[in-house]
Amino acid sequence: MLRTATLISFAFIGTLVGAGFASGQEAMLYFSAFGTQGIWGAVLSSALMLIAGVTLLQLGSYFRAQEHMEVLGPISRMKITAWILDIATITTLFSIGFVMFAGAGANLNQQFGLPVWVGAVIMLAATIGFGMLDVDKVTGAIGALTPFLLLFIIIGCGWTLINAHPDWAALNEYAATNVDTTLPNWWISALNYTGLNVICVASMALVIGGNELNTRAAGLGGLFGGIGYLVMLMLLAVALLLKIDIVEGQDMPLLTLITDINPTLGTIMALIIFGMIFATSLGMFYALGKRLSRGREEKFRVIYIAACLIGFALSFVGFQTLVSVVYPILGYMGLVLIVVVTFGWLRGLPKLRKEEQRRNRAMELMRVKLDPRERFTKNDERELEHVTAMSVVDDETLSEALEESVTQELMADEEVEFDPEDVGRDVVYVSYTEPVSRDEYEPDEPWNDTTIDDLIAADEAEEASEER
Repeated sequence: MLRTATLISFAFIGTLVGAGFASGQEAMLYFSAFGTQGIWGAVLSSALMLIAGVTLLQLGSYFRAQEHMEVLGPISRMKITAWILDIATITTLFSIGFVMFAGAGANLNQQFGLPVWVGAVIMLAATIGFGMLDVDKVTGAIGALTPFLLLFIIIGCGWTLINAHPDWAALNEYAATNVDTTLPNWWISALNYTGLNVICVASMALVIGGNELNTRAAGLGGLFGGIGYLVMLMLLAVALLLKIDIVEGQDMPLLTLITDINPTLGTIMALIIFGMIFATSLGMFYALGKRLSRGREEKFRVIYIAACLIGFALSFVGFQTLVSVVYPILGYMGLVLIVVVTFGWLRGLPKLRKEEQRRNRAMELMRVKLDPRERFTKNDERELEHVTAMSVVDDETLSEALEESVTQELMADEEVEFDPEDVGRDVVYVSYTEPVSRDEYEPDEPWNDTTIDDLIAADEAEEASEER
């Protein structure tokens, strides 16, 4: 379970630490602008993001979500709430997408002196061109840049912290008088930043969780990922504050920080940031195109290209201006999403735990069924049928997921002579007991003399009584 949770945490961190984080502009706007108080804001925001990560990933796992409305719909209860959240998510996809065009132009302008429009045009062409291809493979390849980004953040920020001799009073005064922010104070800034992150990563986090059957492993992944994110954000916020006189006013503060340490590292960092911007832009517009073309998939390309062109036109407002205005608005929208998701998670916590027990038992029974060393009895078969029927996930979908998971597990076990071709075998072993009279017979399990339908009805009645 720990291995699975660790892999989930890496995926979650990769989703959180995108182009906005990589530029350093978010940390400047939300934390460094408030001096040392902003450090406490970074701690508060990271702690809240840890809780949100656990919640999103567990809900995604519970519903086996493939897209955000598969979770937001059921937990919202009211259609109007689900509709509002859907609109908010669509708005976020488009807004973050066109901010990335501005960021691409600012990145190349700052490091190489190219006109802003050059970077924006390159990003537009790349986003449209690769959007017509296999996006999963492209974003997967670009996602390989994430470890390098994290490494550069650790090196750059760590070097800054080690060699700093700060005058905190002077830093606070400089930040207060020179760094502009549209947010009123450090704690509202922390809440807003959490909302921004949640609304940006919700769709992907729910899908990441949806790929994991074990809800506990998904939750642990959110916990580990949140702790890792706390460390990264603290490093970035403190390092930018220590170099506030150098990075203030720059479109790419982190790039300025790295370049100040070593120009060659700065050039490499510029390319890494550009790659992260591309991955974010492609992911946002592709998800937007898919959502807007739902039910009319043949128009995806037209909608996708139109959205990119409109975003390109809006990007010339300027990167810093867009971040300082658009991001806080998205942050407040994200706070609404946090309230709905958290309430839904707390309300459904008993069901989530019961579902976890069902899936664990179903996994055990599936292992018995597929492992050639075990005997899968008629009672086991009926119990497996019952457990999968009671799951919140569709019977067939859950059975396929269980079978795939156990098959991979057995194929990796060198002590088992397992052939995947035997997975569909119809052999069922039946265990017998010594004959007894009707009066002496006392079944140990309800599966022995009760039909599956009766068992399901009994469990449904129990759940109904709990809801009352």
